[in-house]
Amino acid sequence: MWRLSSARTPRGWHLAALWCLAFAASAAAAAVPEARSIPNIPYASVDGRTLLLDLHLPASEHPAPLVIYLHGGAWRMGDKAEVPPFLMQSGFAVASLDFRSSEEARFPANVHDIKAGVRFLRASAARFGYRADRIAISGSSSGGHLAALTGVTRGHAELEGSVGEHRDESSAVQAVITWAGASNINTIIPQSTPEGLKLRVPAVQLLLGGLPDQLPELAILASPVEHVDAGDPPVLILHGDQDLNVPVNQALELQAAYQRAGLVAEMMLINGVGHVARPFFTGAATDRAVEFLHRTIGR
Repeated sequence: MWRLSSARTPRGWHLAALWCLAFAASAAAAAVPEARSIPNIPYASVDGRTLLLDLHLPASEHPAPLVIYLHGGAWRMGDKAEVPPFLMQSGFAVASLDFRSSEEARFPANVHDIKAGVRFLRASAARFGYRADRIAISGSSSGGHLAALTGVTRGHAELEGSVGEHRDESSAVQAVITWAGASNINTIIPQSTPEGLKLRVPAVQLLLGGLPDQLPELAILASPVEHVDAGDPPVLILHGDQDLNVPVNQALELQAAYQRAGLVAEMMLINGVGHVARPFFTGAATDRAVEFLHRTIGR
């Protein structure tokens, strides 16, 4: 081994070394891609409609874990642009999906679309530069229900469907976050307040094509609590204890189903808060969600 001595090295060498170090640092910084958003990526076609997703990629030296977000809107409204900003500011890749509403097609069409989206995203990880093996799914209100249902039904033939071109890929996810989502379609109407029934009854009728007691098998298929088993991913449940649209008992039922399966469902009940209110997406609730994602899918 040889060693350079500053006493014997010409001053020009020092300048050249400093220039090389500066160039290397600049090149390393330039190698980190900037954060970017790619809107309206087609992920599947069904019934003459092209299904689209938006992808938000962080500035990251390495492929980031992926969080899929599903918008709310009583299963019949909403848009993929409604993704909470804090998810995109937390170092994760974020994909927000559009999917068929209950006005376009009855359940389980929406779940078929979402699972097609998960499979597409897993197949496209190398193309876009995020991790295919660390995927979480999340959503608020009806999107929270669909996130939970997608999360606990990996490989379920009736819910996987045949939408999309990547049916050899898995629709499994490694974590679930549900904000104010339903978990049991059979009990949500009996649990609802008179105010909640004004929204919930027509929304469920449109989702299923009838009320749960008229379509009991379909209501069971649509209920996350009916599918929970020991192989399911961890879930974080956030719910307001004053929610008039989706009763807080829906959160408690999902937690109980996880406990019966020998799993731990993390719960954060927000005191004095109603349905999908601002406190879900600021402060302690966002800190809890980000910490949960770091712990379950990494960073």
